[in-house]
Amino acid sequence: MPTISIRKDLLFQQLGENFSDVEFDEICFSFGIELDEVVLEKADPGEENSPEVIVYKIEVPANRYDLLCLEGLSRGLQVFLKKINAPHYKSLKPHGSLERFIIKPETAQVRPYAIAAILRNITFDKVSYNSFIDLQDKLHQNLGRRRTLVSMGTHDLDTVEGPFTYEAHPPDQIKFKPLSQTKEYTAAEMMELYSGDSHLKPYLPIIRDKPVYPVIYDKNGVVLSMPPIVNGEHTKITLNTKNVLIDVTGTDLNKCKIVLDTLVTMFSYHCSNQFTTEYVEVEKEGRVELYPELRYWKKEVEVEKINKKIGINITAQNIAELLSKMCLQSIVDVSNKVVLVTIPPTRADVIHECDIIEDVAIAFGFNNIAKRFPKTNTIAQQLPINKLSDLLREELAQAGYTEALTFALCSRDDVGVKLRKSIAKIPAVHISNPKTAEFQIARTTLLPGILKTINSNKSMPLPLKLFEVSDVIQQDPETDVGSKNFRTLCAVHYNKTPGFEVIHGLLDRVMQLLDVPFSPNKDKTGYYIKAADDPTYFPGRCAEVYVWGDLVGKLGVLHPEVITAFELNMPAAAMEISLQYFCRQ
Repeated sequence: MPTISIRKDLLFQQLGENFSDVEFDEICFSFGIELDEVVLEKADPGEENSPEVIVYKIEVPANRYDLLCLEGLSRGLQVFLKKINAPHYKSLKPHGSLERFIIKPETAQVRPYAIAAILRNITFDKVSYNSFIDLQDKLHQNLGRRRTLVSMGTHDLDTVEGPFTYEAHPPDQIKFKPLSQTKEYTAAEMMELYSGDSHLKPYLPIIRDKPVYPVIYDKNGVVLSMPPIVNGEHTKITLNTKNVLIDVTGTDLNKCKIVLDTLVTMFSYHCSNQFTTEYVEVEKEGRVELYPELRYWKKEVEVEKINKKIGINITAQNIAELLSKMCLQSIVDVSNKVVLVTIPPTRADVIHECDIIEDVAIAFGFNNIAKRFPKTNTIAQQLPINKLSDLLREELAQAGYTEALTFALCSRDDVGVKLRKSIAKIPAVHISNPKTAEFQIARTTLLPGILKTINSNKSMPLPLKLFEVSDVIQQDPETDVGSKNFRTLCAVHYNKTPGFEVIHGLLDRVMQLLDVPFSPNKDKTGYYIKAADDPTYFPGRCAEVYVWGDLVGKLGVLHPEVITAFELNMPAAAMEISLQYFCRQ
């Protein structure tokens, strides 16, 4: 859960009432947040002689983006305490023409989505200005995943002229004066300049290796920003700024919309026409759409279901009142059996009726829910696959093998190139935004992890005999998440000689433990092995394992190129079989 720092005096000023720390702690708990700490800090950290003020450190749910700033938190608490009604947010067209934001096709190579909005006649003071900047930082870190998915820029609209274009060019062709700098740099020079900057350095890899960098221009060629790295000095916002242009770029359009809606709903409070935003036309491939959307949508929830899920018994009217306290305006259906809930653009965390039911439980008070014994009794027991795995682990250890526990994520090369296979033909689950080259996909085999473990223990006495009983993950379009776990056993014998007979002996022992007899006639009466070709294994030294006529795995001597790919210098034999199969019998 993210923690925000809010000055006590400013918060209570917004709430229009003072509370003791104990009273405010109880209010926070009732609202579903937590007062974590009360500390003394300088009112302005930038000034040496700044007086100290009381600061509340408050933990808020990670998906409640509307509570990450003073404006949002105080507004949410005011509604919860019934001091005000939840405001209605809206976007309007200006009296003149709309500002236009044009997305050029080349941006698809690096950062394809961009949207924008305008806050007109806004009034900043030092507190609201700092809050505005701080909210952007928090959204960059959590929802924007450190700017990889979403980044935003805010600009003094009166210093530029539309229409604005979102383009992408080679780094040497982009030149402007970045924020807080005194001279112009090319984009390539900026990458060097900020490589030692503790704040911006982590974001450079997002676009550094791209053939083109994204950049936003105004009608006259003035650079507003180079997302997701830095804004231009020309459009810097100050306390005197009256009209703010907000741009949001990213690789996920839905998250871009949430970020834009969050920014404008929080800070339209400071506009002369409160809670009102000005539309911007966003043109892409000839299609024009208006942003921000500020979408309100409705959801019907049955009263009986709410009471049953929470374990309470209250009326439909009471439920509607509780939801309205959580900024979810609600009315009761004429039948008194259904509550019609309106979800505002500030509540992007509400995506299902269970989220609405959770808000009823929070507003009702978890401590007010009566404890009771469940109406049904159950006796817990291990899943069959877990019980089998535990029994096999013990037996394999007694057979002289050492258990390894490796990462569930690996690189594409680990299951592809290094095993002499094409990654395109493997039904692997790919990570859309991997943090490192080592964790790009979910493993489809346990073999690379064990070979890496052997590599890290080459100095140990031979032979090295390792095994792992864990899950592998593969794509499965028939499941709701598009993938499925499979429990697998993998063992490797690493020595001066491959030891095919050793790994074969382990297979025999495993089948004995599973009560599967050997089938000399290679029929469905037991298990047998059959010669096979697999690029991972040495030609003529690979076999498929069949149980009751079904293929369950392979064993054999690993190919020399596989051995060298994992930086090993001794031959090895390996076996990998599915344990999931035996739990279906």
